[in-house]
Amino acid sequence: MPANRARSEERADRFAERTDPKVATASTSVPPAVASEATVTQSVTGECYEPKGPDRPGPPYGGQNPPVRGSPPVLVDLRSDTLTRPTEGMRAAMAAAEVGDDVYGEDPTVNALEAEVAAMFGKPAALYVPSGTMGNQLCLRLVVPAADELLCDADAHIVTYEGGGAAQHGGIQTRTLVAARGLLEPTAVAEALRPEGYGTVPTRAVAVEQTHNRGGGTVYPLATLRALRDLTARAGVALHCDGARIWNASVATGVELSAYGELFDTLSVCLSKGLGAPVGSLLLGSQAQVATARVLRRRLGGGMRQAGVLAAAGRYALHHHLDRLAEDHARARQLAARIADAVPGVVDPVLVETNIVPLDLTTSSYDGPALAARARADGVLLSVVGPARVRLVTHLDADDAAVDRAGEVLARALGRSVPGRQAVGAVRSP
Repeated sequence: MPANRARSEERADRFAERTDPKVATASTSVPPAVASEATVTQSVTGECYEPKGPDRPGPPYGGQNPPVRGSPPVLVDLRSDTLTRPTEGMRAAMAAAEVGDDVYGEDPTVNALEAEVAAMFGKPAALYVPSGTMGNQLCLRLVVPAADELLCDADAHIVTYEGGGAAQHGGIQTRTLVAARGLLEPTAVAEALRPEGYGTVPTRAVAVEQTHNRGGGTVYPLATLRALRDLTARAGVALHCDGARIWNASVATGVELSAYGELFDTLSVCLSKGLGAPVGSLLLGSQAQVATARVLRRRLGGGMRQAGVLAAAGRYALHHHLDRLAEDHARARQLAARIADAVPGVVDPVLVETNIVPLDLTTSSYDGPALAARARADGVLLSVVGPARVRLVTHLDADDAAVDRAGEVLARALGRSVPGRQAVGAVRSP
């Protein structure tokens, strides 16, 4: 019995080390690089957290620290505008949401959100879905039959980041055109359209992305979209919009959302990027299209029950966070100007139209992964989108101090002096 008790106590101690950070700290060493920044709690998995307390009430520069393995505390996270946390007001709206069963169409908050967004874009109906990818994929299946063709640009989200869903789920063939900054030219589209017959796979739809992610937050001019609408209408081809950040386009240009809505057969618009909701997108189209999409959503496992808790966050975002997107745009231009001043040619601030700052490192002594690693070491996170391309995205949780800090870190890393500091030379990764 004593031996059994000893083994039980030993197992209990091991379990406590795995589950209790305080116990784990006593038996696990803290990486020196982290310990030099702050006293940290480290779990046995190696994840380091900067604690909150009287001396450090929370992370500076407007962000919250995610767990980072063996790295200094993260001060500024500009990887994406999907990283925002719900505000206190949004959390209160979620807690107070009136709910029902959305699969039965009986959630009043979801129904109100769908009606509101449909009206904003001048569309007959809308459908709440868990993600922008699902919204896009459902839209494509509405306008492109299996074994027919979708035409889009080569860097489009739907062919880059959606896991081949168009082919996997819809049996859709995609054909892409290389387009400067992701913006399709009507003349190029006209030449690429394939009519039915002649033994070819017919083009059934053209997709555009507003704003364009990999293009650097670029905005399609309204005149270009109208030309594409005229072209596709004459050809009997549908026009779809991946409008994940169409809110940014509207704020940046002053073009009403309804002016965009009238141009497209289908749209997918996202609430969980710049608007700051934790979950959700909406598909927009005709009443018949939305009825069909509701069936397809269920087949993909997207039917949600008391989804009003989530929809309430989206409604709050529309009422409180839409106009403030202009602040994100201003901060993105500020950040681009700071980096361009440090290393001319890496980014053109004039081309930063919304909240995405693309950096082209081909003339720099850094490649993408090396710059990302260097910035992370100084507490700034950015996204690597190519061997010599990185991206920074301003958002609700990145205030002026966050952007100033990111600009300082990147200017120093890219090799130019910052007032009061000594420049640090950049080194290309092996």
